[in-house]
Amino acid sequence: MKIGELARKAGVSVRALRYYEEEGLISPGREGNGYRDFCEGSVEAVLQIRGMLDAGLPVRLIREVLPYLDGPEEVRPKEPCEYMIGEVARQREVLDRRIALMTRNRDALDAYLRDLTLTQT
Repeated sequence: MKIGELARKAGVSVRALRYYEEEGLISPGREGNGYRDFCEGSVEAVLQIRGMLDAGLPVRLIREVLPYLDGPEEVRPKEPCEYMIGEVARQREVLDRRIALMTRNRDALDAYLRDLTLTQT
């Protein structure tokens, strides 16, 4: 599929897709005329990238972690980098804190909605 179609399906801008490609997060094929050619799996990959960016993960970490999302063991580094281990652990802690905050916010909204529906009956 062309870049515009992928942008529509994934709900991102063409500019964002070009940035993801520039950063090595996605790599489309090329048609004979030089146009980018994305496969159907690109939609899910872009959604995953978008989700990680929205969660606050830096692009450099997403680039390292992205191959692991499909689980192939052969992409694991032979010798783990201590810096990356520490960085991934720090980012995981940040995500845990955000998840806890979002869970509390969701629970507060649930309680609010419950109270509203009780007062209407």
